[in-house]
Amino acid sequence: MPEPIMIKVKGDGIEINLAVWEGSGRPILGIHGITANCRCWDVLADALTSEYRMLAMDLRGRGGSDKPPQGYSLDYHMRDINCLLDDLGIDRTVIMGHSLGAFIGLAFAAEYPERVDRLILVDGGGDLSQEQMEKVFIGIKPALDRLGQVFPSAEAYLEKMSAAPYIQPWSLVTERYYRYEIEEVEGGVRTNINPAHIQEEADNIRKVDCAPYYPRIKCEVLILRAPNGLLSQDDILLPEDVIDKMIREIPDAQRFDVEGMNHYGIVFQPHEARDQVIREFLKDS
Repeated sequence: MPEPIMIKVKGDGIEINLAVWEGSGRPILGIHGITANCRCWDVLADALTSEYRMLAMDLRGRGGSDKPPQGYSLDYHMRDINCLLDDLGIDRTVIMGHSLGAFIGLAFAAEYPERVDRLILVDGGGDLSQEQMEKVFIGIKPALDRLGQVFPSAEAYLEKMSAAPYIQPWSLVTERYYRYEIEEVEGGVRTNINPAHIQEEADNIRKVDCAPYYPRIKCEVLILRAPNGLLSQDDILLPEDVIDKMIREIPDAQRFDVEGMNHYGIVFQPHEARDQVIREFLKDS
């Protein structure tokens, strides 16, 4: 699996770190989840770069991107994406967003329809009730809890993460993903994500109403759903009633359930049927 090239591009008054897997075709911009980073796209980049050029950003506050003290909401992320596309000279791109990245991609496609060729929502972007949203945040609590903790060494941190039930099976891909976010601090290592920034992000995403975006989407949309939830069947990001509403109200949307996958495995694990559906969706676009 090839390593991406890392470059810096202009966001909205900040620098955004971008992973680039050079391919022969049109660009796909990957947008990761709330506590993730650009390396969550390694598996899909490997599957797609024979036909496409895969780009994956570290959202502000994550990975190698700048980490301003405030500014963690859909509006800021959309402005960063608009600026980075300008900086790269890309007029239109495929947007592929996972989890929080799906919400960002949905909003961006509604606000900047001229810049989005096609949209892939990976287990996110649903109009969740407050009750279901709280179940989701309970489900991602183990991922949130790692932030700010100091571990004696990188190996100790990786050992802790490799035992997490939600990220199984552990692989070289997941090891590289977690190693990418490690920074050295007094007393050992920790993730390079400030918990206060994620709290601001979480507070803002709870206020988002997705439904008004749906009828404004002008491009074709593929919704990939993880039927196994986060930690259980009770914390699914796209319950049936939620994804049914998306299919009804987004003008040109289709769904595909990525069987056997949970919210994390849907991007971290190999899955030929998922990859084939993406290829078919993007063909001739």
